[in-house]
Amino acid sequence: MDFNEMKTIGLSDIIEGETEFLPLMGGNEELPMDDADVPKQLPILPLRNTVLFPGVMIPITVGREKSIKLINEAYSGTKLIGVVSQVDGAIEDPTFDDLFKTGVMAQVVKVLKMPDDSTTVIIQGRNRIALDSEVQSQPYFIANVTPLLSDVIIDNNEEFKALMDSIKDMSLKAIKLNPNIPSDAGFAIKNIESPTFLVNFISSNLNSSLEDKQKLLEITDLTERAQTLLGMLSKEIQMLELKNQIQDKVKLDLDKQQRDYFLNQQLKTIQDELGGSPHEQEIIELKKKAEKKKWSKEVKDVFEKELAKLSRMNPMAAEFSIHHNYLETLVDLPWNEFSNDNFDLKKAGKILDDDHYGLDKIKERILEYLAVLKLKGDMKSPILCFVGPPGVGKTSLGKSIARALNREYIRMALGGLRDEAEIRGHRKTYIGAMPGRIIQSLKKAKKSNPVFVLDEIDKVVGGNVSGDPASALLEVLDPEQNSSFYDNYLEVEYDLSKIMFVATANSLSSIHPALRDRMEIIDLSGYLIQEKIEIAKRHLIPKQLEEHGFKKNQLVFKKPVLERIIEDYTAESGVRTLDKHIAKIIRNRAKFLVMDEAFDKELSLEDLRTIMGPPRFQKDKAISNEHAGVVTGLAWTSVGGVILFVEVSLSRGKGQFTMTGSLGDVMKESATVAYKYLRAHSEELNIPQKAFEKWDVHIHIPEGATPKDGPSAGITFFTALASAFTQRKLKNKIAMTGELTLRSKVLPVGGIKEKILAAKRAGIKEIILSSENKKDIHEISEKYIKGLTFHFVDNVMEVADLALLKTKVKNPIRF
Repeated sequence: MDFNEMKTIGLSDIIEGETEFLPLMGGNEELPMDDADVPKQLPILPLRNTVLFPGVMIPITVGREKSIKLINEAYSGTKLIGVVSQVDGAIEDPTFDDLFKTGVMAQVVKVLKMPDDSTTVIIQGRNRIALDSEVQSQPYFIANVTPLLSDVIIDNNEEFKALMDSIKDMSLKAIKLNPNIPSDAGFAIKNIESPTFLVNFISSNLNSSLEDKQKLLEITDLTERAQTLLGMLSKEIQMLELKNQIQDKVKLDLDKQQRDYFLNQQLKTIQDELGGSPHEQEIIELKKKAEKKKWSKEVKDVFEKELAKLSRMNPMAAEFSIHHNYLETLVDLPWNEFSNDNFDLKKAGKILDDDHYGLDKIKERILEYLAVLKLKGDMKSPILCFVGPPGVGKTSLGKSIARALNREYIRMALGGLRDEAEIRGHRKTYIGAMPGRIIQSLKKAKKSNPVFVLDEIDKVVGGNVSGDPASALLEVLDPEQNSSFYDNYLEVEYDLSKIMFVATANSLSSIHPALRDRMEIIDLSGYLIQEKIEIAKRHLIPKQLEEHGFKKNQLVFKKPVLERIIEDYTAESGVRTLDKHIAKIIRNRAKFLVMDEAFDKELSLEDLRTIMGPPRFQKDKAISNEHAGVVTGLAWTSVGGVILFVEVSLSRGKGQFTMTGSLGDVMKESATVAYKYLRAHSEELNIPQKAFEKWDVHIHIPEGATPKDGPSAGITFFTALASAFTQRKLKNKIAMTGELTLRSKVLPVGGIKEKILAAKRAGIKEIILSSENKKDIHEISEKYIKGLTFHFVDNVMEVADLALLKTKVKNPIRF
């Protein structure tokens, strides 16, 4: 029940406010309440959030202009008005249809002017009335009314008396259970003699909904009304008992968490008074962000559903922050937001040329993509994979492509990635859950069509307890699937098809075959010395001068100096080490500049030796042909192509076969194949069989600490063995690469461009390759193969005819 101290309460609290009010007993509550004449028409006063009962007196503060005018005119006249409750208390200016059709005729007892210029009026309910029809709505409501049938007071009815006693007892019990109700309320109830007024008074004070109180008012039969009231009192007592039980348990076990909760609730109330709680402000901000999003209906439905769930949550609950972070991720993602591509192909080509020297094949591919995109207007972005040794510009090329296309640039390092959740994200129910790094990167980029560099894709660690990241990348890099990429955290599909993915790798061998099949492979081989010099002049030197605070003309690198740095102090296909050496030289000169010491701004070869020390690398050079059994081969490494020398030594023995030089199993098998084939076909080269039985063979490849493997030295082993057993000289400045079979076939090998660059650096003039490698030569730019002669063979005996001269070496072995 809702008894409180009797004090003046404003009408804004009753009609237009939210707080509860105190109904008062009038002085004539015992008089028969149906004896007064009810006029046929009455001015109607709408009430919000309360119901007036006959005999009950309440103070209200009048706020509406209509209501003030009605009260003033009624008070100066008959003082009789109709009081009816609104169906919906939220309506500020109700119509006649917004009112219940059962109310109370009331008498205006007193009108008071308050110090704050508001008007307070005390009204007392008299008879119940029914609203028949509206007479007028301005300046206030007037309606035709009909008095409802009188309540029948039953005398000498034991059952009715018992009912009244039960209502009194339960009312007193409710007062006792509710600590907020003053004890004087029980005294008032004990002294009410009239059954009608008792029912009306308790109904008015009942802590029930507006609908329940209106239902009581509309019941004509007093016995039925009393029984309904008794049921409501019983329900209220049960709720009070349950509430008290819960409060008792809380009092017994009030720990820090509960204490913090109550304090936060108080803080929330204070914040509401100051202008709203932070949590509500966050929800409002999320709604504002969502209005600007261009997402699909599916995503919108998910967002609205989760937002509705968030608004119902307790901010102190652990799930609140989880749902809030999820919704923030949704609104921060760039759904269908794209940057405008630069369709000026000439400008794009110039940007690519300015940023990188050479790499014509890649630049051509980017311009082709732009041309098709301009013609079609919409196409799935290509998925490129740049493969090449370190330092050739694979990663920086991705940034240059982004600049040329006028797109955002994202780089994601995949080296050592071993958790599938890094790609697909975690389910949001986990503590600390986050979306995958692809979605996180798009959130930072704020566009859905960036250039996305997947760096070092060949170094993804697959097949472990955390899943297989390489398999997760299959969906990301498949143009047919990535338009509906599913991130475990988002739980909705995201379109990645407009992203231009650029993967980089040093080797294709460690990339999952299915993943390799989804990408367009573009090889970036090493640079020629001339290309490295141009790169140094155009990019490396200006960059390092600027980073070290030098002006352009304060230090000059001439071409001979750059060439000497490249040949004597670097051994790489790219330019990363060259960049470091240039930085070292500039730092040396910076010391002179700061200390005001004189130095020649044009760097000389002597200055270079002073700064860098003696040469660290000897240039690979083709050896002379004065020794039998020594042949120049070509090999591919992770840092580019190199030349290697296969040395065969014969010594008297029992035909033992030995291999040294840190050779891998595949390379050992290639040497064995070459030896066995030569022994089986020795007659074709006029080698006696006894030579294999009485002479031990030792094959060695120098730089024994460096591991070597692969089948591409097969024909090199054969040629070296043939030269050793025939004691014939090799053609000068010739090199070879190719796999050998026991059927004498020469099979193709990879890394041709890198091997050709290594041959050119070493001064080789002729190269022997498999006929099937001819297609690789056609794909290589003319500047790389200028000055070289290529021999394409199918049979190993053709190699012997091309490489071995008829002339024998000086002091040949006699078999």
